[in-house]
Amino acid sequence: MSYQVLARKYRPQKFSDVIGQDHVTRTLKNAIERQRIGHGYIFSGHRGIGKTTIARILAMALNCQSQDHPVPEPCGVCDSCLEIRAGNAVDVIEIDAATNRGIDEIRELREAARYRPARDRYKIYILDEAHQITDAAFNALLKTLEEPPGHIIFMMATTQPEDIPQTIRSRCQNFSFHAVRFDDIVQQLRDIAKQEGIEADDNALALLAESGDGSMRDALSIMDQAIASCGTTLGAEIVRGLVGSVPSEVLEDMMDAVARNSSEDVLRLVDRLLVEGQSAQHFAKQMLRFLRNAMVSKVAGADSPVLQISSDERARVARVAERFSEEELARFMQIMLRTHGELGYKQEQRFLLELGLLKLVHAKRLLPLEELLSGEAGKGSGAGSRSSVPARSAVPSRATTEAEAPSSRAPAASPFSRPSLFEADRNRKSEPKAESLPSVGDGAPAKMASSALETAPARAMTTGTATAVAVEPEPVSEPATKEPSVEAARTAVLGALEDAGQQVLAHNLEEGEWSVRGVEVSVKVAVSQVMIDVALGAEPKRIIQAALNKAGGRPLRFKMVSGTPAVSAQSAPRPANGAGARSRAIQDPIVKRMQEKFGAEIRTVIDLKDRG
Repeated sequence: MSYQVLARKYRPQKFSDVIGQDHVTRTLKNAIERQRIGHGYIFSGHRGIGKTTIARILAMALNCQSQDHPVPEPCGVCDSCLEIRAGNAVDVIEIDAATNRGIDEIRELREAARYRPARDRYKIYILDEAHQITDAAFNALLKTLEEPPGHIIFMMATTQPEDIPQTIRSRCQNFSFHAVRFDDIVQQLRDIAKQEGIEADDNALALLAESGDGSMRDALSIMDQAIASCGTTLGAEIVRGLVGSVPSEVLEDMMDAVARNSSEDVLRLVDRLLVEGQSAQHFAKQMLRFLRNAMVSKVAGADSPVLQISSDERARVARVAERFSEEELARFMQIMLRTHGELGYKQEQRFLLELGLLKLVHAKRLLPLEELLSGEAGKGSGAGSRSSVPARSAVPSRATTEAEAPSSRAPAASPFSRPSLFEADRNRKSEPKAESLPSVGDGAPAKMASSALETAPARAMTTGTATAVAVEPEPVSEPATKEPSVEAARTAVLGALEDAGQQVLAHNLEEGEWSVRGVEVSVKVAVSQVMIDVALGAEPKRIIQAALNKAGGRPLRFKMVSGTPAVSAQSAPRPANGAGARSRAIQDPIVKRMQEKFGAEIRTVIDLKDRG
């Protein structure tokens, strides 16, 4: 007799032999015991988890000749059971719906369904890959499926139940199969290896179960291949080579290089793997799975049942989880998800993989937005600091000494008084240059001197063989962050428009309701939005923008909206608490900082107090 592969040799022949689908087998056995047998069943789920197998077992149970009625468990020795197992039963017809999917084949099925079974109790049709049947063929089957003869039972197996019309699904009992649990697959593989006389270590079985990805048939197929490769001893290295898996120690080394911010080591590891013939997309998938396991270990612990991996890999992901925070691991997963998706359809896969892994290195240097807004980014520059600004060497200069010493004349500290990346960046870009930096003793705040030192360029001075570094302080002054008054903005814009001959637009704006919020000047006018779009052409926009920039002393945005202007400020309802939610939001220091740094604007304000 020819060799039979493991997936067929150890195919379950009873409901009790099926693993991982207890909710299905229990329901079917109870239905047979109580004689509540349906005329149509749909078995749906992942590949290789027992859909067609359970359909055959159900057919054997219904037609078993051991008793004069259907039995919960088939005997497996009667003629009917043997013929169904061999696939040559006259009254159990298995149809490959992927090739017999047209309306002509369904018409033949309908004609044959009118005749009673030749020997058994039921004539059973098993339609595999039923979602391949065309809509017209399903419509032809609809009436027969809804009111079939008493001797007909339909069983449909599919991996895509959503492609089966709802009219068909509503006439059948639907069973959703689950992916087989990792531990169940490992135990089943261990039992089969024992029966086959194969010595298999736990790591090899874990790799087989992991490569099966919830499919018992896939795991058995790979096990069959591994046994053919190694003989009677099944090792993890052989299995890893067959499935193309990267050793978990390589993944740990990769994350170690990320933790050390070593881009060179990352590139060397990628080069070694690709030279050995590893697939870039497969490696990205494994890296993503490794990061997911590290995240689970960080959140739920290394002994969590959610981790379906071997004990050796549990220890590795636990070590990686200790080196990163939960936020960093989540950011790494997001980067690798995007990289894996791009590798599926883009060229130059090596470059994309290297870019994705280098992003992991640089992602450790990113600062949380909350830390930037709170000014913590400029607090300290020691080894333990998360700031991306490298620590500078101490320079023995008068400016440094005075900046570090708190002055009695310095203003009271505010939530944003410490030197931060925001302030250094704003001072460097927006302030005019002066000849010298005012010292703390001259009345300049200590924070401005410290901020200037952060942004001042260093100049090397060489005298003989000795080299010193001197800091040239860049002149800074307090940035102008005051909002221009409504009247100043209104006067500047109207005057500029009238001088340019834009009297109509100037008249409409004069009748509008003006407001200034942060860097935005808004005017509400009683005209339609279409008219606003027509009136605000390129030239009027340029005139208005120039007038606002001059009036405010900094770049401002202009916005003209359609609406009904308020008659007067006195007629507007005043909030009961003395300050509306929008006013409080505008005055909030964090909101101001967001507007200054990112050019943000307030669209909608929701007062949570009003919501109770």
